[in-house]
Amino acid sequence: MPDARSWQTGVTRLVLLGGGHAHALALLRLRDFFPRHLQVKLVTPQPLHTYSGMVPGVVAGHYCLAEAQIDLARLAARAGVELVPGSVRALDVDAKCVWLEDGSSIAYDIASLNTGSLPPTQVPGSAEYALGIKPFEKFLQQWETRGLAARRIAVAGAGAGGMELAMAIRHRVPAARVSLFSDRAMFSGTLALRLARALERCGVEHRVDSAVTALEPGPVVVTQHGREACDLVLWTAGAVAQPWLKKSGLQTDAAGFVLVDAALRSHSHPDVFAAGDSATLRDARHPKSGVYAVRHAPVLAANLVNLLEGRQMTDYSPQSRQLALISCGGKYAIASRGGWSAEGAWAWRWKNWLDRRWIARFSQRG
Repeated sequence: MPDARSWQTGVTRLVLLGGGHAHALALLRLRDFFPRHLQVKLVTPQPLHTYSGMVPGVVAGHYCLAEAQIDLARLAARAGVELVPGSVRALDVDAKCVWLEDGSSIAYDIASLNTGSLPPTQVPGSAEYALGIKPFEKFLQQWETRGLAARRIAVAGAGAGGMELAMAIRHRVPAARVSLFSDRAMFSGTLALRLARALERCGVEHRVDSAVTALEPGPVVVTQHGREACDLVLWTAGAVAQPWLKKSGLQTDAAGFVLVDAALRSHSHPDVFAAGDSATLRDARHPKSGVYAVRHAPVLAANLVNLLEGRQMTDYSPQSRQLALISCGGKYAIASRGGWSAEGAWAWRWKNWLDRRWIARFSQRG
């Protein structure tokens, strides 16, 4: 542990908002580096964090929910961090204060945001008649009570997550009619062909160029091609920033996500960090995905220590090509990186090994 005398004077309160991928890994890495005089609090609405990469596997029945979750309470306790149950209502960066939904407040010297994103609500009826996949804990709870009995299921959004979810549903509920709606083709080349074949094998109806423009009571999916009644609509398209971010005083992008530099520090308030979906890198923008939150984590952890010790920041360098492992309902997956792709049961075993290894690191003792 560093000598407390080497840490910046006046910095005694570090507040971590959100228990997402980046903060979970940061806690794991920082548990041996917090000086005794530093008070660290983790604010999160849930004591358990669900790993996004395993959500389709839970829906498909390959994992029970507990196998896909990180025990944040245990992780915080091992790191000497106080876990504060609650959701953020407001952040005042001038007063350096966080207000929670229960009316309590927490002051900070340094804050780090990893609160994720929310499902879009700009499509008429989407908030009332669709089940958003975030937060994952709420989605999976409602899926078990509502999804298994549904026989006409619509999935809005045909990115990798939407495709994985649609194929997982068909695997778990073979009698269900599953329709996947998208405004355009999200993939190209050989990967697009592989995904199209996988959707067809699973029995998923892919409605390309059929953007959902509204949802009506029923629920009824409305597109430019007409109306279609369903038992359940799942919303996977897009990501919306937490509403309190725009009111916080932090500089944000047009969508309301915190603009950060390569060190994951706010451009307007260098005592605030942001990672995962909460952040938008001004000079290297990338999609909102758990993959990037995982990759932000080591840089975030290093820079929290660097700031406290008065050292130079470490820059996050996004990879130009990302490995993607897309599960296809059963124990079968498609692997891709750049222009290369391949598929098979071996790819699912690879993904399963990576996902289980990720979860296991948080449960190791010591």
